[in-house]
Amino acid sequence: MEITLTPEQEARLIEMAAIEGKTPSEFVANSLFDISYAADYDDERFRETIRQRVAEADAGVFIGEDEMDARVQRMLQR
Repeated sequence: MEITLTPEQEARLIEMAAIEGKTPSEFVANSLFDISYAADYDDERFRETIRQRVAEADAGVFIGEDEMDARVQRMLQR
């Protein structure tokens, strides 16, 4: 599948993907996948994903403070 983006959209996509440590294609695919889960909140797979994320948080699996600070700074600069 192909989509057409404006140069500005493409630049933004590349930036967002880099922030997440993904290629633009991976970022788009993951984003669409996440949207489909969120749109169908009754879906068992969505609920399982939430359970997994809660378990990760309970286990202390988070991004580091430096990475969080960097993300916040990038958001504030926009």
